[in-house]
Amino acid sequence: MATEEAVSVSRASACLCVLCGLPAAGKSTLARRILSTAAQHGWRATVVPYDDLIPEQAFRTKVVEDGVNLQEMFLQKSEILPEAPSSSGISVAAWEQCTQGLMGPKGLKPPLVFLLDDNFYYPSMRYEVCQLARKYSLGFCQVYLQCDLESCISRNQSRSQPVPTEVILEMVKRLESPNPQKNSWEINSITLNSTGTVSKSDIQRVMELISSALNNPLSLGEDNKEQKDADRLKCANSVVHQADQACRRLISEAMKTARENKVPPERMRSLAAQLSESKATFLHNLGKHFLHEVPFIQGEEINVEHAAKRAAEIFNDDLKEILSRIMNDK
Repeated sequence: MATEEAVSVSRASACLCVLCGLPAAGKSTLARRILSTAAQHGWRATVVPYDDLIPEQAFRTKVVEDGVNLQEMFLQKSEILPEAPSSSGISVAAWEQCTQGLMGPKGLKPPLVFLLDDNFYYPSMRYEVCQLARKYSLGFCQVYLQCDLESCISRNQSRSQPVPTEVILEMVKRLESPNPQKNSWEINSITLNSTGTVSKSDIQRVMELISSALNNPLSLGEDNKEQKDADRLKCANSVVHQADQACRRLISEAMKTARENKVPPERMRSLAAQLSESKATFLHNLGKHFLHEVPFIQGEEINVEHAAKRAAEIFNDDLKEILSRIMNDK
């Protein structure tokens, strides 16, 4: 009953579901099971297998190099049977197989689910899909298939066209699985252990994930907020970094002044400790100030160099006070 209600609420929705993981982790097998379950729910669904759609030689064509966005081509023509773009290098047979699942009963618009089958080992690759979902106000979710390296290599070797083992080994080093704690846009993600057989409960988790995504489409406003937060953090880090360099130089000069004034060794150690602690506290507060208090106007850049210089001037006042106290301590 709950599933039927979810379908009813999201009848006019669509979802981009990213299936990511190492080669031979089980993405294609999972996709087939999701297709079968989606059909039982009355959903339209199709798998977008990048390896089949874009043969290796197609990557050499300029059209593909310039970014043929497979998902967007489907989205623009999802109400009719799309034709593979001419001169794109895309496999026509694979394209037609993908689009068969897009055709629902006439007069009805059941939920539409795109299962994007690729490795997606960098977050930036997955974020492009997230941005596309925002552009069209679609649902977005991710399923990461976690499979041990030995199993992936073994499965891969049994394929008719295996991926070179060295490619898989290199991908292991680069693979960054979804991390909602680091990337808020990855919040709608789950991890399945695919070393063994994916269970019925795993499929149920995926269907619930997709249903949730269908009922909670993304919007451009969310993207703007994330971008503002990212810009603010980048700016704060830049200011703190440059201020840190300037403060280090000021501390070095202060220590030199103390030595020239023959400050005893024990007070030199105390001076170094106090200046180091003061700098750490100052930079921590500086970062918080830029993250939470400094107003940011869209389209207007903060002068990082000027901000860092001003921050160093403020720290220098604290430094002089500490230096004076140490040097005058009888």
